Order: sequence, then structure tokens, then C-alpha cells
Amino acid sequence: MKHRLLSGLLALVLVLGLAPGALAAPPAEEEAAQVLAALDIMVGDQNGDLALDRTITRAEFTKMTVAASTSRDTVGDTVAVKPYPDVPQTHWAAPYVKAAVDLGLVQGDLYGNFNPDQKITLAEGVTMVLRLLGYTDSDFTGVWPAGQMAQYRALDLDEGVTCGQSENMTRRDALYLFYNLMVTKNKSGVYHLNVLEPTLNLVNAAGELDRVALINSAMEGPVVASANWQDALPFHASTATVYRNSKAATLGSIQEQDVLYWSKSMRTVWAYSDKATGTLEALSPSASAPTSVTVAGKTYAIETTSAAYALSDLGSYAVGDQVTLLLGRNGGVAALGEAPSEGALIYGVITKVEKLPYDDGNNGTYTARTVTVAATDGSSYRYQCSEKSLEGGDLVQVITGDSQVQVKRLSTAKLTGKVNSDGTKLSSYVLADDVQIIDTYESRTPIRVYPSRLAGVELTGSMVRYYALNSAGEISHLILDDVTGDLHQYGIITDVNEVNVSLPTGGFQISSAYTYDVGGQELMFGSDSKIYNLKTGPCQVKMDSDTNVERLYNLSEQKLDSVSVGGNFAVGTDRRQYALSEQVVVYVYENGDYLPSSLSKVTEDGYTLTGWYDKNESAGGRIRVIVAR
Repeated sequence: MKHRLLSGLLALVLVLGLAPGALAAPPAEEEAAQVLAALDIMVGDQNGDLALDRTITRAEFTKMTVAASTSRDTVGDTVAVKPYPDVPQTHWAAPYVKAAVDLGLVQGDLYGNFNPDQKITLAEGVTMVLRLLGYTDSDFTGVWPAGQMAQYRALDLDEGVTCGQSENMTRRDALYLFYNLMVTKNKSGVYHLNVLEPTLNLVNAAGELDRVALINSAMEGPVVASANWQDALPFHASTATVYRNSKAATLGSIQEQDVLYWSKSMRTVWAYSDKATGTLEALSPSASAPTSVTVAGKTYAIETTSAAYALSDLGSYAVGDQVTLLLGRNGGVAALGEAPSEGALIYGVITKVEKLPYDDGNNGTYTARTVTVAATDGSSYRYQCSEKSLEGGDLVQVITGDSQVQVKRLSTAKLTGKVNSDGTKLSSYVLADDVQIIDTYESRTPIRVYPSRLAGVELTGSMVRYYALNSAGEISHLILDDVTGDLHQYGIITDVNEVNVSLPTGGFQISSAYTYDVGGQELMFGSDSKIYNLKTGPCQVKMDSDTNVERLYNLSEQKLDSVSVGGNFAVGTDRRQYALSEQVVVYVYENGDYLPSSLSKVTEDGYTLTGWYDKNESAGGRIRVIVAR
């Protein structure tokens, strides 16, 4: 039986490209293979090769059929009697043939033989699959297999299958047939995959298969990578497909204290390297049975019993101790790690300085000066800090010692150069596989940035505030200054009122008032002593804090010819491609009004589109607003 992870994991993405989606016609071969591997129906040889072009034997197909049945977890390695004269007890397929006989899925020939090594025809395979769906021979009239083949086509079991009724099936044909089986309703009206996994509801009412939840159900773990971590795998690690932090990786990229999950049937290992180090501040609901822990001002769910034990009053940690949490794939605590006695753990920017109360561990409290650090891993952490010179906006490095955490101010470390087209290098420096990047602006809360967002961007002047290198000389941490523009809001200036007139008494009256729309909300900006020379139309709303507008800027115009299906880029009337912001704002302009809309709506309805961008792509810019007319 496969070990099932907590149900809370089921909504998480395992690898790039995994997402619930409607069934294709036919499904992509990679998708079908992934689903059948997760279900342990078709897994390939020791190297994962599915040999899809090879024909499939009756014995092989029978094993797949049993693996797709409700008896898949109960098939034994041996059988008491040989199921057919030509399938002795010593035959590798004997347990599966015996199980198929018991389930009424197979029959022998006129001479009482099974012919395990004979190639199976499509009609024979379809008959077995229909029996899995609850159909019997009495459900069909006429000469076999006419009725069965008609039902096969009516149920859309034929999508992706290319062989004819009397032709030998290839393993590719079997791949598609069994994939289609999973999203086909049985004779009682229940999707077959939901029969196999009744508690997970992996196929919804629309017939959409949730691959994320399915592959979660096939995963085992977690285990923490140590010197001999490969011994924990039920397969040879050298044959595994490896992902680290949701990116394709190699075995060599896995480091000690990574949190690992795996699937034997998929021969896949997923590694996660996120950690959190700081003061253990609280356990909830109690120290005797904790389900969550607060460290450095952030609360984490505890996802394993071993981590719960280590943090409980039966373990070796107590409130006030310095701890390192090893975080699993859903961000919960999978294990407790060892923090280095001295070394940089976190780089970031101070966003808040305040005095807060703390539990002293002896039923008392004390107050300490506390800084909140927005770190390059995208999280915010809270640390006690007696250094009074530290202020909001300071760049800092958090260093862990044997008994304390030190928050140390950093001097600016500038770097200029271009990020290459695949986001792996900045100037002459390689970006580490697990590089952490944030973009900052004034006192706004920084945002996490991934290398792909910076591909092709030229970093000049003070665009880089700080960078750090790992032991290999690769950039491991990068703090930017308003490179992406993604920290700002985008909308439409709908009314401009600028006053600059001479007064009879001498001097000038200067003022400005601008009405603008962001997300359908009408807002105001202006000054009693300044004019910003703005025009109506798309704008950038630049904020110097999370609540205060610094000023507005007009955007630049680009006529568009079309938008890509995925909404990642647009093609201009000049035949050039322009990258779209992931949060591109869309308005329909009708009768003098700007009406908020969506990208899918305006592209479907055939509007003429105009894009508006903040700066050139080479400087990190994107098309931020699209106006449809």
C-alpha cells in the first residue's frame, strides 16, 4: 500500500506544469504516462523506458488490467495453483493472471490455455477494459467483438489509440487506453479513477482529472537528506528523475538537510531546501501536543510526527531556544535541522522596528526591541535586536551564533551587467540554482523575484543594492532596487485638473488634482503646490510605502495586433513581441468611460487592443495596461 500524505497537500503543485485541467483529445503522451506511472499501472524498465513502440503481450496487458482494478493492492507474489496449464506458478505473471481470473476479466482459449506470450489485439484488450467498467458479455448483442468495439468508441476510450480492431496493440495504444479508462464512467455512472481512489475524488463532474492530487497520493516521505539518504529509496537513485525546489535538477544538486519526497512507481525524487532559523517563540495549541510553531515571528504548521515530537515538551527544544526548521513542500515543518555555529542564514531589508513582549520560559514576560526583516526567500522574519542604530530600510544579514541571533547592517554592494536570456547568469557571475532575489522600493514590502523574470535585463547604476556569493562563487542572494516595476500599481487617469495662473496680487496659484482608477476603484491624487504634467490615460501609481502614493506617471503606448493564448506576450503592429505583466490590467473604453475587463474577454470579442508599458523590457519593463476599443 502506498503511503498517503496529509490531505492538505493535495492542492499543491509538485513540478512545473502540473495543474488540474480538462482532458485533451487525445491527452498528451507525457501526461498519460505520468498518470499511469503514479497509479503504478505502467512504469517502464529499471531506467524508466516505457518502450511505447513495442507490441504488448497478453501477460503484460493482464498485469496492467489488474493494476487498474480494485484488487491492485492485494495481488500476492505467489499463487496456490497455476491459473492455466501454460501459466505455471513460477511464471512471473501467475499472480496477475490468477487475480484477473478471479475478477472475471480474462478467459482462456478453446484448449484451456492462456497464451501469456501471445500479442494481444485491440478487441481483446477492449473487452478486458470494459469488464473493468462493469460490462459483461451479456450486455452486448451480435458476434463478438462488434458490440464491445461500438461501446469502446461510444465511451471515447479510443482517443489516442491508433491500432485497428484485429491488430496487435502497442504499448502506446495500451497507454492511451488505460489513461482514457481513468476518466470514463463505469456502468454505474462513476468515473473509474474515483472507484480506485474513492476518498480523493480525482475526477470531477466535468471529467477533469486532477493530476496534482493524484501524484500527491503516489508520493512517499518526507526524509531529510543526509550522507546515506539514497538508502531510504525503494529504487536505485541513479535512475531517478529529480526536481529541486520545483525545478528539474540532478542527484548532485541535492544537499544535506534538503527535505525529500519520492515516488517509486514514477522513479522521481522531489527535494526542497527552504529553512527557517530563529528564536522558538511559541507552540500551539500546547507544548505537549503542538501542531504549529512560531519562530522569528512567523507561524508554521507541523507536518510530521517526528517534528512534532522534537518540538514538544518530550523533545530537546524549549521556548527561547534557537532552532532551524526544515520546511517541506507545503511550507510546513518536516524536520528539525542543525544550524551552523556561525554563518549567514538570511539576507534582507528591515521593514519594521518595534518593542514587543516575549515569554521568558518561566511563566513570565519581558520586552525586547524587535526588527522585522523581509528576507530574500520571500518571507518576513522577526528577531530580537538590541542594536539601536538599525532602522527601517536598512540592508541586513542575520547571523546565527552558538546561543544568539545577530542582525548585522550591510553596506551596499553594487553590481552592473546583463542577465542572460535564460536567467542563469548576471554579468560574469552564475546565478546559483537556489538563488534568492527580492525587488525593493522605498519602504514598500519587498517582493520575491525569480531569475526568469530578469532574463535579458540590463542592470545599471544602483539597480542592484546588494549581492552575496556562495562557496562556489555563484550569486546566492540578490537585493534589487525597483528593477521589475512589479511593486507598483497600474490603472487609468480619468480626469486631470492642473492650475497654473497669475494672481492679481502677484505670484502664481499652482495646484493639481488627478482622478484615477485602479481595479475599478476611483481614487484621487494631487498637490496644492505642484503640477505633474500628466495626461488622461493609462498610468503607473508609484507608492513609497504600502499605503502612501508617491506620484503618478503616464505609460508609453504600443499598438497591438494579437495576444498569445497563454497571455504571456503580445504581438505589436510592428510585428515585434512584447512581454505582458503577469498582472496586466485590462480596460474596455466605451462612450468615454474605462470599464475594467479581462484579457480573455477582450481577445475573444475581437476588440482593437493598445498596450501601455512602463519602461523597455531591457530595463525590466512590461506591458502593464491594455485598453480595448
